[in-house]
Amino acid sequence: MRALLIEDDPLLGDGIKTALEREGYTVDWFMLGREAISAIESETFSVIILDLGLPDMDGMQVLHLLRQQSTLPILILTARDAMEDRVGGLDAGADDYVLKPFNLKELLARLRVVMRRAEGRASQVLTLGALSIDEARHAVSWRGKDVKLGRREYALLLELARHPDRVLSRPRLENLLYGWGEEVESNAVEVHIHHLRKKLEKHLIINVRGIGYRLDSQAQ
Repeated sequence: MRALLIEDDPLLGDGIKTALEREGYTVDWFMLGREAISAIESETFSVIILDLGLPDMDGMQVLHLLRQQSTLPILILTARDAMEDRVGGLDAGADDYVLKPFNLKELLARLRVVMRRAEGRASQVLTLGALSIDEARHAVSWRGKDVKLGRREYALLLELARHPDRVLSRPRLENLLYGWGEEVESNAVEVHIHHLRKKLEKHLIINVRGIGYRLDSQAQ
């Protein structure tokens, strides 16, 4: 749930960042293409939102460079409405192409779609054993009962659920929960895991000592 936002308009960028954070995303926002390319080389993201009209380099060039380094879902967000621009962006590797002005609810829905598609899923509801997560409503249930989670608890659970039975390292989870410039307590991930186990079931999230955590897809 960590998004890389590349947008040079301060007002628009701030609005998108705020909306994404309300949806549980951690957002790293860059106004320059070169900064974003450097970030993708060293950080872990879930999705990329790319404006094409950047001040330092053309967004299509940024797209080409990003695609050389990453298979992450990329959503283009631009005022370029010509058919050749839209076709060119999609052919160059973008997963979706959204025109400005846009509706925030639609943007959020399209982000969910491109991330589901990248994971090979069609439904917005992720069900693993007795766990159910409705991404559109940010609703979590365990054994049929609704469970209220904090923003980072939800983001952490969703990331583990998107990779069931796979061990995810603590540094990777930290990168997804916290953006650049945010201070991270040494035991931040452990604290969130502890809260999730209390609210759900202890055996749902397994600690692989010295490596990380995994979610048991068969937990009942």
